Amino acid sequence: MTAVPSGLPKVLLIDDSVLIHRLLQVRLQHEQIELFGATSADVGIQMAQDLRPDVVLLDIDLDIKNQGMDGFGVLRVLKSDVDLQDISVIFISSTDSMEDRVQALDLGASDFVAKPFEIVELQARVRSALRVQRLVKMLAQKAQVDGLTGLWNRTYFDQRLSQEVGEAIRHHRSLSLVMCDIDGFKKLNDERGHPFADKVLERLSKILQSGRGSDIACRYGGEEFGIILPNTVGSEAIEVADRYRRAIEQEVWPTMPGTVITASFGVTDVFALAGTPTPEDLVSAADAAMYRAKRNGRNRVEATAVVPLLG
Repeated sequence: MTAVPSGLPKVLLIDDSVLIHRLLQVRLQHEQIELFGATSADVGIQMAQDLRPDVVLLDIDLDIKNQGMDGFGVLRVLKSDVDLQDISVIFISSTDSMEDRVQALDLGASDFVAKPFEIVELQARVRSALRVQRLVKMLAQKAQVDGLTGLWNRTYFDQRLSQEVGEAIRHHRSLSLVMCDIDGFKKLNDERGHPFADKVLERLSKILQSGRGSDIACRYGGEEFGIILPNTVGSEAIEVADRYRRAIEQEVWPTMPGTVITASFGVTDVFALAGTPTPEDLVSAADAAMYRAKRNGRNRVEATAVVPLLG
């Protein structure tokens, strides 16, 4: 019960009844969703981990003898996984037991529907759950955006870099990190005032956002920025960083004629570091290269030396 990926919200049905799968496949076909199905607890959990669905329709009455766990057990697994705990789970049960309802809600289910259910009611409950999920995602995204610059903030940077490093190492893909710091920002702040300094941060952020669509620009803190470059080797990242550097240097400031703002950049990539680098290793290496750029005259790009492969 799968659909071609379309960007639509994903709904995962975990139920050991093939008839229920067939029924919902027909009855939900006109809803703006992708419907996926699993008939066992272990497959359902694995699909939830792979798909990250927006809503899970979960049968309480999974055959625990053959499945290894019932719906309550599956719910416990989903809610104990930090990557899955925010998924909206609608319990489906052949009983309308108050005890089951209370236990399901206490474990983190968002709704409860008794079999045999009215399909119109189930459709409405799925739509309601999807609306809630959209709001949750909007709030979560807002919490990860820097209020001044509109870039991703430090929290998002840490999470995304950890994810990208894991993917790069697992699949042996290239990944680079660029750290950027505005030159002389404290002096600029003191002499030109906070409003102009904020305008510099905003303008520089727009420059960093104007790069390649795959690059992930974040405000790391203060006047320092981090740009994650998936599928990019160090030599390419140096070119990208230098384009940013030139664009910043050439920016015109009408309210402060003659002012030239510059930034220093440090570049590293997963293949430039020995062993199996951590996200912290990449940040340290890129930071070290950036501070070397500061020492060597500012307004320049420095990179971590590539570690030669042995054997």
